[in-house]
Amino acid sequence: MALKIRLARAGSKKRPYYHVVIADVRSPRDGRFIEQVGSWNPTLPRDGDRVKLNEERIKHWLDNGAQPTDRVLRFLDAAGLAKRPARNNPQKAEPGKKAQERLALIKQAEEELAAKLAEEKAAVEEAAAAPAEEAPAEEPAAENKEETTS
Repeated sequence: MALKIRLARAGSKKRPYYHVVIADVRSPRDGRFIEQVGSWNPTLPRDGDRVKLNEERIKHWLDNGAQPTDRVLRFLDAAGLAKRPARNNPQKAEPGKKAQERLALIKQAEEELAAKLAEEKAAVEEAAAAPAEEAPAEEPAAENKEETTS
């Protein structure tokens, strides 16, 4: 029989209260359990007495092969009864698939716009450079006329 150390919800609507229980994995969450070994009241302040555990019985059940759920393992780690491995999920903060597609489209549009602007800037620079070459040819001729008239 596979055993779990898990939470069973009690309390009324919008007022949660949980019992830490030893149960068969096939039993429903709030259904049949083997033994109650603690409680958790999430409505109490964090520095208060939120979690109560019967450490002796929990050690007994851990030695007999009971596996704690993630939330219960947090409580056991805080109490020093079990070690919770550190988790690392580098993909957690990445946007979803659709958002990544939208970002790729936006980036592509920005690149196209930047390429168009670069082309227009090059065309403007070429247009500005072409009259500048013709202008010096006209200026010496104008200077020569002034010298001859004076």
